[in-house]
Amino acid sequence: MNLSQYLTKEHFYLNFIVDDRYMFFVNGLKVTLTVTLFAVLLGIVIGFLVGTIRSTCDKTGKLKVLDMIARVYLSIIRGTPVVVQLMIMYYVIFSSPDASKVMTAILSFAINSGAYVAEIFRSGIMSIDNGQFEAGRSLGFNYAQTIWYIILPQAFKNALPPLCNEFIALLKETSVVGFIALQDLTRAGDLVRSRTYNPVLPLITVALIYWVIVTILTKLVGILERRLRKSER
Repeated sequence: MNLSQYLTKEHFYLNFIVDDRYMFFVNGLKVTLTVTLFAVLLGIVIGFLVGTIRSTCDKTGKLKVLDMIARVYLSIIRGTPVVVQLMIMYYVIFSSPDASKVMTAILSFAINSGAYVAEIFRSGIMSIDNGQFEAGRSLGFNYAQTIWYIILPQAFKNALPPLCNEFIALLKETSVVGFIALQDLTRAGDLVRSRTYNPVLPLITVALIYWVIVTILTKLVGILERRLRKSER
C-alpha cells in the first residue's frame, strides 16, 4: 500500500471537511475524556475504601469479612479482561435498552480502575513506618484517627504519582468502549474510515490525539514527582 496516495489535500478534505466529519473526532474525544474523568474519580473512591479495608486488616486483623470480600473483588477484576467486564456490565447487568452507554462505561471502568487504585492505596499505607502509628497513639489518637490525620496524608503523597499514571492508563483503556457501540475517539476514527475507505488519515489522527494527551499528562506527572521529591528534602 502506498501511503502517499492517502496523504493528499483531497483525502484530507474527504476525511475531515465533507459532512463535517471532523465532528466525529471532536464528539468522540468528548466521550473519551468524560468516561475517563468520571471513571477515575469514582475509581479513586472505590480504591480508597477497598485499600483502607485491606490495610486495616493487615495492620490490626480486624474487618476480616470485608477483607475477604475485597480480596474476591480484586481477584475477579484484576484476573479478567476489562473488555469482558464492559460487555458483562452492558449486556448482562444493564441489559435494558434504556441504559446509558456512557454511564455503563463509567461504572465499568471505575470498578476496574478501583481494583488497581486499591492496591496503590494499600501499598502507600503499608509503606508508612510503624513508628507513625505509635506516634499517633502517643498523641491519644485511636486507630481511625491515626489513619486519618497522620497516615493518609503521607500515604496519599506517596500514592499520587501512581494514581496519575493510572489515569493515563485508563485513558487508553477506554478505547474499547466501541464494543458496546459507544462512539468514543477510537470509534470515531473507525466510522470515518468506513465511510471514506481511507484507513490512514482517520487512524493516524486518533493515534496522534491520544499521543498528544498522554504526552502532556506524562509531563505533568513528571513535574509533580519532581516537586514531591523537592518537598521531601
